[in-house]
Amino acid sequence: MAQPLVSSCCRCYSLRSGSIATGILGILLSIISIILIFTVRIDFKTILMDWLPQNVVKIIYALNLVMTILISLLMIMGVMKKNHFFMMPWVVLGLMLAIGLLISVIYNAVVYFIDGYVLGGSLWLAVGLLAVVIYVYLWIVVYSYFVTLKNENDRGRYSKQPYRR
Repeated sequence: MAQPLVSSCCRCYSLRSGSIATGILGILLSIISIILIFTVRIDFKTILMDWLPQNVVKIIYALNLVMTILISLLMIMGVMKKNHFFMMPWVVLGLMLAIGLLISVIYNAVVYFIDGYVLGGSLWLAVGLLAVVIYVYLWIVVYSYFVTLKNENDRGRYSKQPYRR
């Protein structure tokens, strides 16, 4: 059986509370991002498909954010119902997003440095790496609660801890 990586969220909240807060935070940030995508004039670029029109890129980002909202709602429902199967899509997606966020931060910082914007690259790198660290910690909190629920489900919710042999 896998063991949880942490036993509490921020050393003062339960893993359950931290998981719910993470889901709500993901939903709020996704909604704010969707609003900003369609109201602020920003040129969005993709790394591999930079030939796509801006409207198509905005729609792709918005669809990704809508999927994030749905998966976060599913994760919150899994936490509330103590069902680790509902949490699994968020755990898998969260790990992939953490890797993608790290790659994006490094890529954008390098682009800023190459273009001669040393201050912009440094700020992007510092704030971006801080965001990666916070995101990974929140993922660890949700993963730990996921493992706790999975272990409870595997041995039965009310049974005693098995003896170690």
